[in-house]
Amino acid sequence: MTSHAIPGTTATTTVSSVPHREPRTRSRHTPRVPLTRLVGVELRKSFDTRSGRRLLASLGLAAVLTTGAIIAWAPTAQLTYSEFTLAIGVPISIILPIIATLSVTSEWTQRSGLATFTLVPHRGRVMLAKAIAAVSVTAPATVAAFGVGAAGNLVGAAMTDSAPVWDQTIVDAGYFALGQTLLLLVGFMLGALIRNSSAAIVAYMIYAFVAPGLLGLLAFNQDWFADARPWLDAKYNQDALLRGDLVGDGWSHLTVTTLVWLVLPSVVAVMNVLRSEVK
Repeated sequence: MTSHAIPGTTATTTVSSVPHREPRTRSRHTPRVPLTRLVGVELRKSFDTRSGRRLLASLGLAAVLTTGAIIAWAPTAQLTYSEFTLAIGVPISIILPIIATLSVTSEWTQRSGLATFTLVPHRGRVMLAKAIAAVSVTAPATVAAFGVGAAGNLVGAAMTDSAPVWDQTIVDAGYFALGQTLLLLVGFMLGALIRNSSAAIVAYMIYAFVAPGLLGLLAFNQDWFADARPWLDAKYNQDALLRGDLVGDGWSHLTVTTLVWLVLPSVVAVMNVLRSEVK
């Protein structure tokens, strides 16, 4: 370090001999969090909580209780593999959409959205990860339904001293999984659209149980609506898919109602999520 006097003055300036260094700058291209990691995080968020574990436990308990009820009260002629799997599918079609709904609404109901979208400032990727995590539950649920149904079929046949009826195939299992996936996505869509756990669950219950009953009553009393119902009632087609009864024009009915009642509302829901204020 050296000192120099300024001519005509008594002041001196000090010049450092240390070389000048440019300040460090961060890289502009910070690697994004992989989608697989986001999916894993969303799965843990759904099932590492007390409510998530209870929902999983209730899924298994409901399957066992439903199987026991069929063995105890169903006539011998109805103790078939399809009877068991379809009956087990009823509680599954309730619990899985609730899990999907809670996975979306937790960011707003529990006020964790600010932390989530700060750590991952890409809401679209977070919503995609939530959807993949929710849909991935369908496969093990289908395996559980057909596994418990097979056990119930064997037990029922043994108790009634009759031959077990195996009237389900791998194709039926695929239809079952697809139908449960569509119902689960309806719950996901309602969660993203309403963003309130209680209201979204009530809306799904109306969609799954109240509306089909009212539309069925209308179709029973009005012939014109009986012909139009497959083009308007999404749950009607989803139930047919679960039973494996969707043939011919049924696939066209399912496609149209899915576009109207699932795809379009999902687009609106995602757009609202991307634009909404997070507190």
